[in-house]
Amino acid sequence: MSNRAVLEVIALDEEDAVAAQTGGADRLELVSDMAADGLTPSRIGFATIRAAVDIPLRVMLRLTDGFAAGDVDALVGRALELREAGADEFVLGFLTPDGEPDLVAVERLIAALEGARWTFHRAIDRAADRDGLRKRLADLPGLDTYLTAGAATGVDDGLTTLAAEAARSGEPGYEAQILVGGGLRLDHLPDLRAAGLDAFHIGGAARPQGWTAPVSADAVRVWREALDA
Repeated sequence: MSNRAVLEVIALDEEDAVAAQTGGADRLELVSDMAADGLTPSRIGFATIRAAVDIPLRVMLRLTDGFAAGDVDALVGRALELREAGADEFVLGFLTPDGEPDLVAVERLIAALEGARWTFHRAIDRAADRDGLRKRLADLPGLDTYLTAGAATGVDDGLTTLAAEAARSGEPGYEAQILVGGGLRLDHLPDLRAAGLDAFHIGGAARPQGWTAPVSADAVRVWREALDA
């Protein structure tokens, strides 16, 4: 079995996707509208990227900024369109106003995904009870990853939590892989790797010139080489 760490990169379009794969990304998270922190891409956008690269694609399911589900019927419709277009991995996660997992919205969406694998994204970092959320989601089909910084404010403040959760790997609610992202920097990697974490997610770090510029293959390659060292 390979010990290679997973590197996931946010891609907005075909140019991003090709650059990320060239730089050594293992997987892409596909989103639109980063001004709203990443929303669901169009079916055409997905299909264009799918035709351009051959690494796995996880497609965001979110129609509004924040962690409220909003129009669940519309979300289900978009999920069905993307499934029909060939999408087979997704990213989603919603909370109720009191910080509990919105199981109604999540369960409706995963029913539409028909067994596809999915990531519960950084809504966990805003949850009232991280451990409780994990245990309530533990038996949902397809859930294999949590995207988390360990804290709402980012990895700087979440290192202790990430290490503690990694140490519980395999316990009920802790079977899913931890994908570290949210203010992640290269200097975090030694401590995270020492704690046993093996999956990492970057967005802005792959764009040295900012979100108005495309992904840099060279920037992604720096991360790939750091993870492989």
